[in-house]
Amino acid sequence: MTAVKQTCHPTELDVLFPTPSLPPTVLCPQRFPGTSPEAVEALIHVLKDNHIKYHIFFNELRFHNHVTHRALALYATGASGALIEHFYKQDASHQRPAIEPPEAITEENFIEHLGDDKYYAAYITFFMKSIDTKGVSATLEDYIFSKKYNFVEGRDASTQPVMLIRVVLGLIHPLIHLGYGTEFGMPGMVAEGLAMASVQDSHRLKFLPPSIFERGSTTAVQEITARLASLLLNRKTPIAPSQLDKLQKNHAFSILAKIIHDPQFAPNEMEKYIDDLDGLLVVHGADMWRYAEQWTIDLSQPGEIDRKMEECIWTNTIIYAVGGWSKEKGFAADFNFMHLVTSSLFLSSVLSYLSQDSQVILLRAYFTTSLAWFISRCGPQLDIEGFLGATTLPPSSEGDVTSRANPFLDIVQSGIMHRDDHMLKIQRAFAHFSSVYGSRPKGYFKGTELEGAEALDGTLFFRAARLTGQFMNRDGGRWSFAFKMNEV
Repeated sequence: MTAVKQTCHPTELDVLFPTPSLPPTVLCPQRFPGTSPEAVEALIHVLKDNHIKYHIFFNELRFHNHVTHRALALYATGASGALIEHFYKQDASHQRPAIEPPEAITEENFIEHLGDDKYYAAYITFFMKSIDTKGVSATLEDYIFSKKYNFVEGRDASTQPVMLIRVVLGLIHPLIHLGYGTEFGMPGMVAEGLAMASVQDSHRLKFLPPSIFERGSTTAVQEITARLASLLLNRKTPIAPSQLDKLQKNHAFSILAKIIHDPQFAPNEMEKYIDDLDGLLVVHGADMWRYAEQWTIDLSQPGEIDRKMEECIWTNTIIYAVGGWSKEKGFAADFNFMHLVTSSLFLSSVLSYLSQDSQVILLRAYFTTSLAWFISRCGPQLDIEGFLGATTLPPSSEGDVTSRANPFLDIVQSGIMHRDDHMLKIQRAFAHFSSVYGSRPKGYFKGTELEGAEALDGTLFFRAARLTGQFMNRDGGRWSFAFKMNEV
């Protein structure tokens, strides 16, 4: 393989990586103060330099290059340009040079080279042209959410393109990369994320059936009306959607509870898949899908997409925080579950670029993937009440009221300076979730089938952030790999 710098003219790079835009919706993370011309200059340099010099996998094991993720998270939390450059030099030191692709990717050979990372740069060029011609939304709709690029009639099951599956594989890194692009208004990040998905190896993982791409009866007028109604000035409902008067039958928590109580997914049955997510999906993918498709998404209810996104966020936070805690051993920050949290941060920005039908498709595919990761770690016990009783909140007595005005600021600051690039990402996620959902009171989730859910309140996100900081800041702090790492 020949190492080469990916060629882009300066003006093209300026279009791909412009000055960051504001988030597309109010449900996206809002920027911390501290932005400066110096920080913008450093960020743009990192994004362009990485785009030109490096491959998306930094080794032959296909570990993901996400140096841009840290740079964007640093920028979003108000870091200086000098700090952005400092961490880029550190993170770029082990990256793999870009590879000259054997040939260009075209509509004719697009499917033939899926999964082959030698074509990463060629897929970037392909998607750059598509975005330039059709825009981000149409490109996502065409290549991720159309049946054409997922299931082709007459093709063998093992050679189906399954682009949506590729987006949620690889510990959900392609979706995360796309999400940075949609959150910050970076077409280059979107093109890279789509190219990453294209070279992601799907193996035999056909756990999402063709039926997921069956479209609803939404007309063009209804679609436009729904999109207009989602704009802030047209909303008559709170920004963070309120709970329905009566919980839907199959809330995400209830689906999780059904899986916990299903004997086929009992820990002793799933132990053989601890280091084999692929094997789990091959054998049990259809079973997991049967649960995921029961998850209620009722588009007749105002605010339903936002509500279902919130369910994913709470579910993944519970899996990570409560699933990582036990009465006997305390809390361990699981590396795989951590990615469930960090990926859920980007649902809001990606969903904002999609049609309503595609929003439903993405949410259901994403939820299925979350369930798969939960099961693959032997479905850890979720002792919600025990977790809440054992974890602490900031001092609330009058004598301590001035000691910690906002403890989340310390948590985010610690994440900014932490040597591990994932720390800031997860703490930024928890800080955002706390700002949007922190006011949820106890009893908000009363009526689901998940034991102890009625005791949850908005403090969950602070508890999770604090435990993460304590675990990762201990001597030699590293993420927990209770079992052999499957993929990064």
